[in-house]
Amino acid sequence: MNKILNIKKHITDLRDKLNEHNHSYYVLDSPIISDSEYDILLRELESLEKKNPEFASSDSPTQRVGATPLDTFQRIDHRIPMLSLENAMDNKEIHAFYERIVKKLETSQNLSFIAEPKLDGIGVELVYENGTFQYGLTRGDGLSGEDITQNLRTIRSIPLKLRTNEIKAPELLEVRGEVFIMIDDFKKLNQTRSKEEESLFANPRNAAAGSLRQLDPKITATRPLSINCYDCGEIVGSNFKNHIDFLNALKSWGFPVNNNIQKVIKPEELVKYHQDLESKRNTLGYEIDGSVFKVDNMEQRNILGLRSRSPRWAAAGKFKAQQANTIIKDIIASVGRTGAITPVASLEPVNVGGVIVTNATLHNQDEINKKDVRVGDTVIVQRAGDVIPEIVKVVIEKRPKGLSRYILPTKCPSCNQKVKKEDSEAVLRCFNYDCSKQVKGRIIHFASKNALDIDGLGEKIVNQLVDKNMVRTVDDIFKLNLDDIASLDRMAEKSATNLINSINESKHSTFARFVYALGIRNVGYHLSKVFQETFQNDIEKFISADYESLESIDEVGPIVAETIREFWEKNENVKIVLSCFKNGLEIKTTDAKRTNKLDNKVIVFTGALIQFTRQEAREMVESNGGTVSSSISKKTSYLVSGEKSGSKLDKAKKLNVTILSEAELLKLIQ
Repeated sequence: MNKILNIKKHITDLRDKLNEHNHSYYVLDSPIISDSEYDILLRELESLEKKNPEFASSDSPTQRVGATPLDTFQRIDHRIPMLSLENAMDNKEIHAFYERIVKKLETSQNLSFIAEPKLDGIGVELVYENGTFQYGLTRGDGLSGEDITQNLRTIRSIPLKLRTNEIKAPELLEVRGEVFIMIDDFKKLNQTRSKEEESLFANPRNAAAGSLRQLDPKITATRPLSINCYDCGEIVGSNFKNHIDFLNALKSWGFPVNNNIQKVIKPEELVKYHQDLESKRNTLGYEIDGSVFKVDNMEQRNILGLRSRSPRWAAAGKFKAQQANTIIKDIIASVGRTGAITPVASLEPVNVGGVIVTNATLHNQDEINKKDVRVGDTVIVQRAGDVIPEIVKVVIEKRPKGLSRYILPTKCPSCNQKVKKEDSEAVLRCFNYDCSKQVKGRIIHFASKNALDIDGLGEKIVNQLVDKNMVRTVDDIFKLNLDDIASLDRMAEKSATNLINSINESKHSTFARFVYALGIRNVGYHLSKVFQETFQNDIEKFISADYESLESIDEVGPIVAETIREFWEKNENVKIVLSCFKNGLEIKTTDAKRTNKLDNKVIVFTGALIQFTRQEAREMVESNGGTVSSSISKKTSYLVSGEKSGSKLDKAKKLNVTILSEAELLKLIQ
């Protein structure tokens, strides 16, 4: 008995030592022992755990690598949405952000901010229960993310078990952070890939993203990933008065926290922090694209509240776009799904802010004329918002003699039909409905995430389907069978089956998704949701709506009303919609007509929902006058509890919040 206890204690001691060394090396950057000494301890622990499997533990340092490769990533809802940040593009907007805060709080007394660098990496969420790492997610769409737990385990600066020497671990802790690659590590990674004749990564962010999305964690383990933690999701068992207290707790628990964080008070201090950070951005050793300012006090944050997509208590200060000079090799006319002819400049490759830029859009002929851009010109290129490449201007003094002005073609580069410009637009269009590029574009859009979300139906598959005349219009997607898909190049039986399953699943859609999927010009997803409410999920009412009734809808102007009428006046479009329904499309009606049955009610969801997705649930509550919250409080009216409900259910019971099933919620609004 004593021998078993001694073995267990020795295993625990080894784990604690290795965790301490990991923290010293990867977080504090001050190793206590050599790599060889670390390896000896790790091999001893591996041997003991193999001989004594009854003492296995998921938080052991030996469990960072070695999991079986996955077939796909599962999506999991964030308990609290990972929202975007409002942008402040210059000093004036930083001041305006400060003034809005003061106006909302009705005072500047005791107001302070935490300022930090905005890392250009991949946002993730780490979930701990009683101090032990359980799982981790990508940010995803903010509402749900992909489960990348096995890959996150390979990042040695992420603690698998929290250090609790100073602060007790909460029952539940959700930590948000940014995974990135140091610039020197990125250069070494690309040097290695070059020697092995593998394709190079464009920039550190792409390398980090690709590494986190590896289905085999052993590949991820070879990548030099780092993380900085900066915020929280849900916490049960701990309360923090200020954000800075939470950041200090993160450090105490063993998380890496950026060392360029400052507390600032006056608006001038916010601006100075932003300017100082921008001046030293190229000396930090990692990519940043701005600064972040957050109200420090948690009570003040609660008063300020949230918008639909961003908190009112935070903002991202954006840096000026980085620029470089390069030469235009060619101007190529591309064709979009609505027939728009867009000129794209092909550039001599140039590094702009750490990204190799080879193309930049020129938008339309008017833009080309305005900037007088010609093939052979030297131009200044910048990444707008440090993301989208654009041509700022031509360096006229470097223009060679004899360069001709560029004129867009009079015929479509895809189908050779004549192109023309409508009176109200600056864009040239091809009006040939059967134009191959447009057909492919429409189908890719139909299958896209906010449309019917057909997993596996990407550009390469669509190109084959169209080129082999298997698909011409979007409804043809619903007519495909397993043999059709299996006949495509490089299509294994399992992949073909998965794609057919995805197509069948997509037939159960919402009105908004389907309308958006049709690709009507000027009709985005938000407007599709407006139509869903206006026409009460009735596609026939939408088809027959005249110009006047369309224009009378909030957010619909004369141009949008006209393009919608033009779309439905083409009989082919009506036939396509009817064919979709004939081939199995069903419109789910959980998003009912707006009522006031949930007026002034605050609804919280917990657990895995069966009858609808989180997004559908949110839309259903909001369409009936209610508000969806991510956390339980005394203001919560109902908690809707799904399967495997967690801490929210316990908290709701303590606060005497009414608990509903999904069926009871539906009954409440019927």
